[in-house]
Amino acid sequence: MSQNTDILSQITAHFGSLREAEKKVAELIHDDIDFVTEASIGGIAARAGVSEASVTRFARAVGCHNVRDLKARLNRALAAGRRFIQDASEEDGFSAVYEIATQTLALNRDLMAQADIAGAVERIDQGRQVLVFGAGGGSSMLAEEMQFRLVRLGYAVSAYTQSLMPRMAASTLDPEDVVVVLSVSGFTPEMVEAARIARQYGAQVVAITASGSPLAEAADVVLPIASRETDFIYHPSASRYAMLAAIDVLALELAMRHRERARTKLRRLKITLDAHRGGHDRQPLGD
Repeated sequence: MSQNTDILSQITAHFGSLREAEKKVAELIHDDIDFVTEASIGGIAARAGVSEASVTRFARAVGCHNVRDLKARLNRALAAGRRFIQDASEEDGFSAVYEIATQTLALNRDLMAQADIAGAVERIDQGRQVLVFGAGGGSSMLAEEMQFRLVRLGYAVSAYTQSLMPRMAASTLDPEDVVVVLSVSGFTPEMVEAARIARQYGAQVVAITASGSPLAEAADVVLPIASRETDFIYHPSASRYAMLAAIDVLALELAMRHRERARTKLRRLKITLDAHRGGHDRQPLGD
């Protein structure tokens, strides 16, 4: 069994084919995983009311080499976070989405107020081209969102979200270019490596990421964001709101920096869209 395989899923999948004694071990893990990770094989057997041989057979039946391997995999499951093992308390339905978003934005507003927004805007504005890197769910989507925001202001901007493309694109850069790298955690290897490669070739790197992360250390300017994730794991990641707000701040500041040019391009965009779709003059610009 691969080291990346979730042992708890394996136990669930094999439960129906286990012997009765082995099922008791599985039930003990479900009821008290902490005890099983710390106890000896004799202690596990006594608590489950089975023989030590049954504990060993159980470990092998769910794909582990032995009981030690079983305990190591259970510890890895715990390391991922107890909230992914034990159900959280009930949240207030859909209103939790708005409450968590509000809290996340308030937290990150304070961080952004202390960030070097001017430094980030200066680098993006002076760049010959702007490349936006993002990997994963939210960062990939928001890399394209930043591209959409800047292209309507007249910037030469491209988004790269495939695993190898950021590294490849970073290898082609020159000192006149600027890269904006998005990563909530700042630990995604592809993003950190792409930022380092870009800087090796003299490009400026702006990172929207967690302070003190490897990505932050690889950047020239950091716009810090903090995720406000809760134990309610069924709620989508709230960090998207913080990153989107940071992108909107940059887009606004760039537009205000060149008001006349931005107004002209936005007006042309609005005329083109209205001619295509019709409607009143308060419809959004392509959203």
